[in-house]
Amino acid sequence: MATYECSVCGMSVNASCGKCEEQLLNNTLTKDNGNSVQISECPNGHGKIKSPMCCGQDMGYAAQ
Repeated sequence: MATYECSVCGMSVNASCGKCEEQLLNNTLTKDNGNSVQISECPNGHGKIKSPMCCGQDMGYAAQ
């Protein structure tokens, strides 16, 4: 399962798709202005979300 961990406090979360229960994949989305955003997306095309935040910053992906 994909795990996202906060580098400040150590909090972690597991992320899976609510429709198919597959592990979400870590990815990056490039916005129109050239900035990139860390996202989590379903490998079966059910959508994508902004990766979790904690302590005011994106939680980093920690593969298990």
